[in-house]
Amino acid sequence: MFEAGTYPGGHTDTHDIQVAGHHYAVDSGFIVYNEDNYTHFTRFLNELGVEGRNAEMSFSVHNTNTGLEYNATDLNRLFCQRKNLLSPRFHKMLWDLFRFYRNAPELLESNDDTLTLGEYLASNGYGRAFIDDHLIPMACALWSGPTVSIESFPARYFVQFMHNHRMLNVSDRPQWRTVVGGSQSYVDAWIQHFNGRLFCDSAVQSIDANSTRVRLLVGGQWLEYDRVFIACHSDQALRMLDRPSQQEHQVLGGIAYQDNHMQLHCDTRILPPSKMAWASWNARVCPELSEQCTVSYDMNILQGIQSSTEFIVSLNSSQWVDPSRVFVERHYQHPVYNAETLAAQKRWEEINGVRGLYYCGAYWGWGFHEDGVRSALKAVALFEAEQGADGEEQSDVA
Repeated sequence: MFEAGTYPGGHTDTHDIQVAGHHYAVDSGFIVYNEDNYTHFTRFLNELGVEGRNAEMSFSVHNTNTGLEYNATDLNRLFCQRKNLLSPRFHKMLWDLFRFYRNAPELLESNDDTLTLGEYLASNGYGRAFIDDHLIPMACALWSGPTVSIESFPARYFVQFMHNHRMLNVSDRPQWRTVVGGSQSYVDAWIQHFNGRLFCDSAVQSIDANSTRVRLLVGGQWLEYDRVFIACHSDQALRMLDRPSQQEHQVLGGIAYQDNHMQLHCDTRILPPSKMAWASWNARVCPELSEQCTVSYDMNILQGIQSSTEFIVSLNSSQWVDPSRVFVERHYQHPVYNAETLAAQKRWEEINGVRGLYYCGAYWGWGFHEDGVRSALKAVALFEAEQGADGEEQSDVA
């Protein structure tokens, strides 16, 4: 296994933060899962003997232009600004929210992937209060996508995800969990079980799949293998390919990515002004920053961290965060979901198992950990089927 970074795990990113003589394992990439929707990933954790803990999954919104803030956890915090009890706009937002929960599942009966979320909302008369102060901020927090891209989501795809995760329910929602000791715990456990050879700081510079075997250029040296699994973002995979096929270019290049600047910090000014509105996920609505997702995750709430220091993971919020209070900075790339992405996902068979190459990554699904595991299992199943069909006993695999 060749890993371009200094550590394996991709968006699994746990940091050892020391404050006042105490060490805290704080996640900033992959954070939460649930056992209902992450069945394969949960089984993976169980096989490794890695424990999870229940996490509070609460959501708040703060609109910096209007001053609106609310926490959707319960009625008291929903109306943390008591003036909203008499606000027609706020009540219209809630009315549209319940209407969306009730009516949106009708989209599941359709096979139309061209209807966008924005078109569906407009044609059904949903107000801007619901769209701008609830649905878009929530979607941005889920997919780390820019505000302007959310209304371009294929409507059926969006509702399918919400339905699968029981997010269209007012109650009976999944119990979300975090990994005890930080998500790095499962990576460390996996390394202990891995029977192959792992090379970190070993970026694959080129992949030549134009002959009988697949050649990898690593550290200036060409290495040959029978089969290669490429487990990274699709655009990264495409850049590595020497002379990609037309299908590889169209499928891998058909998925766009959004760069998100992450800061792990302790500047609580990024959270809503009212402490009653503080939640696990805190979306900041800034109409002037529609090209970016601005959301902050309260890691003390999510990971159950007991500390007087509030550990916060913020995306694209550096203009509001005091640099002296930043522990770690990263840049993550997340897939952008639109009609082109869905079209590319449907062409999995066109490039997997072809020329000895197999592609794994969460981009084949919703963009979450479970999708990455599912894509790996699917690729391995194809590989094993081909092995059986070819009567091969063993292949040299990277």
